[in-house]
Amino acid sequence: MTIFIKKLSITASLLGLAAILPTAHAADFEDYARVTNVTPQLEQVNVPRQECRNEYETGQRHYQQHPSERSAGGSIIGGIAGGLLGAQVGGGNGRIAAAAAGALTGAIVGDRIENNGNNNSQPVYESHPVRQCRNIDNWETRTNGYAVTYEYHNRTYTTVMPYDPGSRLRLHVSLTPRP
Repeated sequence: MTIFIKKLSITASLLGLAAILPTAHAADFEDYARVTNVTPQLEQVNVPRQECRNEYETGQRHYQQHPSERSAGGSIIGGIAGGLLGAQVGGGNGRIAAAAAGALTGAIVGDRIENNGNNNSQPVYESHPVRQCRNIDNWETRTNGYAVTYEYHNRTYTTVMPYDPGSRLRLHVSLTPRP
């Protein structure tokens, strides 16, 4: 019987110890602290961007143009008018020479007037846009967190948080006994 009582006593002691153990463990609960200061933590970040613009370049370009249809009407009318005017000048052989010179000059002037002096051997000038781009620095200020100072049970603490908590900070409190 004494062995049974000893075993019963040991079992009761173990059960009593098991009942006491949970109270010796940590106590966790939620509480609030008063926030006394919030300071944004700022950083400068370079976010380069590309700036482009069109510049106009003018250069000489030669083109092989198809010969346009030229009209002979201006030459004919100019030649007749020049010949008539030349015939009014001088007399004899001089009159014939003046009429011939007037007809030749009138034909050239008439051709230039009608065909606007087009000469296909002239260079053609052209202006075309050239896109010029360059990277420029673009510095931005970013908030990467908040230094939060708060009071809890007459003690001051500081921590860095990803957001501004406002005037109260929710805390998770864990109490553990010291050994």
